[in-house]
Amino acid sequence: MSTQSKPTVVAAKKPITLPAIHAKKEASEPIVMLTAYDFTMAKTLDEADVDMLLVGDSVAMTHLGHPNTLQITVDEMLHHVKAVTRGAQRAMVVADMPFMSYHRSKEQAMINAARFIQEGQAQAVKLEGATDDVCEAIRHLTENGIPVVGHLGLTPQSLHTLGGYRVQGKTAVDARRMLIDAHRLQEAGVFSLVLEMVPTEVATEISQSLSIPTIGIGAGNGCDGQVLVIDDLLGRFQEFKPRFVRSYSNLAEQIKEAVSTYATEVRERSFPNNETEAFALPAEDAEEVLAALKEPKNGSLIPLNPYSQMGPSTSSTSGRQRHRS
Repeated sequence: MSTQSKPTVVAAKKPITLPAIHAKKEASEPIVMLTAYDFTMAKTLDEADVDMLLVGDSVAMTHLGHPNTLQITVDEMLHHVKAVTRGAQRAMVVADMPFMSYHRSKEQAMINAARFIQEGQAQAVKLEGATDDVCEAIRHLTENGIPVVGHLGLTPQSLHTLGGYRVQGKTAVDARRMLIDAHRLQEAGVFSLVLEMVPTEVATEISQSLSIPTIGIGAGNGCDGQVLVIDDLLGRFQEFKPRFVRSYSNLAEQIKEAVSTYATEVRERSFPNNETEAFALPAEDAEEVLAALKEPKNGSLIPLNPYSQMGPSTSSTSGRQRHRS
């Protein structure tokens, strides 16, 4: 009988689905959401068992250098959504619908949301607000098979209307309105709701009153889950730091230190190390190759310019053909 051990088979983790998200609320299991904007980060976060990846319009600020989220377009967002869905195998990917991509009509909302699902391969989209038009758009999307995440509290696309990045729902009237809006969104068909910069007590009450899970950002720990911008969590974005952010790393300083060390070693010629970080000629070929390199340049075996023997009319064309091949 063979005593050779059999290789361990690791079962693939099941993708996170809508029922799985709802089951987490029923089981009082907090939902973990983070933003992601590129393949590498999405793959890393996916492997860290993050439940939901939000391709947020915050990429306009963290990666594209805009002062707010209003400038980014559907096409720009699609670029990032495609990269994230290529990296995520388990996590549910939610695409943020950017400013004015769903406000004109429910038909406009459908066209743009469908692009995120079809072209971007996202599993859901996120819309801000709870106006009549937004609720109509959400209802239209969900009735046609596109899952939607809602967003109340501080809605960054309404930055100018709100007068800046301010806590929402601090008065009895505002808190009551937010509660009503949350239920309107639930009735319209959202399967989850982001609550941003809302007093803890208000967010907790809203969360407990809904059958769908809430995901807080600056809304206390009474929500059914939490989301942060990954660049804030890692300490990479340094323009400003919201009160509700907890940074688990100081990546910006680590990057600066690493790059500074690299630059120093390049200038000192200590990088690369020719023994361990470069490629040497095979010993049996080295003498011949080096001798060939010392031949007179005007009599070398290989022309310095491979196109030097061609006429001017064929040189550039041949070069393009070589590049394509």
